Order: sequence, then C-alpha cells, then structure tokens
Amino acid sequence: MTGKEFADLVAAYIIANFGRRDIMVYREVPVGKSIIGKNRRLDVLVVSGQRALAIECKYQHTQGTTDEKIPYALKDVEAMLMPAVVAYAGDGWSAGVKHMLEGANLAAHCDPDPGSLARTAQTRELDHVLANVFGWWDILTVNKAPFDLEAWQNRQSME
Repeated sequence: MTGKEFADLVAAYIIANFGRRDIMVYREVPVGKSIIGKNRRLDVLVVSGQRALAIECKYQHTQGTTDEKIPYALKDVEAMLMPAVVAYAGDGWSAGVKHMLEGANLAAHCDPDPGSLARTAQTRELDHVLANVFGWWDILTVNKAPFDLEAWQNRQSME
C-alpha cells in the first residue's frame, strides 16, 4: 500500500463510520508552513462546524526510510495551530520507531479493513482522537451503561 492509498483508506474509514455526524473530509489540503518553512499539505482534514482535525498519514509495509521521517512528522503536527495527529499503520516500522509512535500523544494507530471499513481494535486510537476533538463521547461508550448509583448503593447495603 502506498502512502496515498493509506491516506485514502483513512479518509474512507472516517466517512464510512462518522459521515452521518455532519462532517466533511478533505484530502491534500494546503495549510500554512511546516516547521522547516515548507508549504504544508495535509493528508486528511476533517471538519465539523468550527472544529477541525488535521491528520498526517504514515504507512510502512517494509523497513525503510520512512522511519527517519517519523520524529519530524510528530514535531510538525505538534507545531500546528490546530488539533492534529499522525495516523499510522503497517508492519515495517523499526522497533524504536514503533515504540516512539505507540508512546506519542500525537500519534494514533489506525489500520482499517479496506473491505468492511468497520470500527475495530485496529482503529480504536484514531476513534479516540476523533471523539476528543469533536466531543463524540458516545463512540467510546458503545455497549456501556451509565454507572447506576442506586444499584451500587443497594449492593453496598447488602454486604
């Protein structure tokens, strides 16, 4: 999968799962300058009302030079004047870079199945970022009931 194909997959995943939430998803959007002064072109921009999320997409199938771009990508999204994240997938990351991505608060693993585009454990991290930016807390609480204080108090009194 190429980087462009991965960015298209991420955009398709977002539209398929959250398109009913009054969002627009754009590809290849020019937004300001990078940290080294180059014109920036976002891979994916998600807009809902007055809120937006910038997504830089990085896919690495085999070991190679993309590893070297990850520290730059993380610093670049950190410097944006808007919510931003690096969405990543693939099995070709070196152990050190994979650890860096897994621990970065501005990175989110997202590896949707191209056939179903379903929400899974492989998309959970990007789902969390979307929930945080747009206030979609219901996507995190699917199949969960609110805490029942009365039931808890009843259990406490029975002990």
